[in-house]
Amino acid sequence: MVKPFMPQLVYYEPNAITYKLGEELLDKFNDLGVEIRKTTSHNQVRNIPGEGHLQQYRNAKSTLVIGVRKTLKFDSSKPSAEYALPLATGCMGHCHYCYLQTTMGSKPYIRTYVNVEEILDQAHQYMVERSPEETRFEASCTSDIVGIDHLTHTLKRTIEYFGQSDLGKLRFVTKFSHVDHLLTANHNGKTRFRFSINADYVIKNFEPGTSPLSDRIDAAKKVVDAGYPLGFIVAPIYLHEGWKEGYRNLFINLDEQLPKTQRGDITFEMIQHRFTKPAKRVIEKNYPKSKLKMEEEDRRYKWGRYGIGKYIYQKDEEAELKDTLESYVDQFFPEAKIEYFT
Repeated sequence: MVKPFMPQLVYYEPNAITYKLGEELLDKFNDLGVEIRKTTSHNQVRNIPGEGHLQQYRNAKSTLVIGVRKTLKFDSSKPSAEYALPLATGCMGHCHYCYLQTTMGSKPYIRTYVNVEEILDQAHQYMVERSPEETRFEASCTSDIVGIDHLTHTLKRTIEYFGQSDLGKLRFVTKFSHVDHLLTANHNGKTRFRFSINADYVIKNFEPGTSPLSDRIDAAKKVVDAGYPLGFIVAPIYLHEGWKEGYRNLFINLDEQLPKTQRGDITFEMIQHRFTKPAKRVIEKNYPKSKLKMEEEDRRYKWGRYGIGKYIYQKDEEAELKDTLESYVDQFFPEAKIEYFT
């Protein structure tokens, strides 16, 4: 079992303590004896301890910055939601393939935002603009928010906010099993709680620092018992030796563990492995011994947002992945909905 995240080092922006949550977090870490440093801005975080890049990188991933979210314009989050809800940035996990490798760039530390009410007020404005349609918000675009929420409870506050909304829906995904404090939240069915799952080979080789699959499934059972709509993201779907058997075993495991009586509203999202050239450079720098295969000549190039293309599987491989994974869903979870394959 992976222990709940606890930072080794905490930075805070001065204006963070003008918010109640900022003050509470500083008191909490001070009582716990965590080293606390002041910084004028998260961009000015310097001198992460460690000898050499790899040690500094690992130490940065266990550093928390308590700050204020200044940009309240939300990014799009297609295909899973209309908007990304920015509650935190960065992740304590060490998934080799993660796109946060590049979006975080030289700042792999974790940031939590204490101006939660301002963020939720902005979400309300987006809901008003789209009324009478529902608006979906994705809370895990830039972080694994569950991984730090046992410390901050910003996600719990957000779940309860959406539980009272008429036109808002909340979604997030996690690789962590530390969900107990969220089970009592008044969600009113407005939040879809999703877990990232994968074949044993992928979790074993590419997802260090995250909860084991068995713990994630146990957490999923708790979540569905608490009445949350449940979902799973199979990502990244990765071609490896014995991949068909590996993914079939994943679905067998899921089928055996999840109660048959609680499957009326399960969703699946499927994302094939992809990488960009900048991501490949960063991954090879941060995880030089990784077994992750990223040969451009074996992939096809697909243009993405902002003119940055990505390398995905060849069309015949993509079709086989899609057909195989969708057949497993049909076999083991025939009542579930596949939201997309990309």
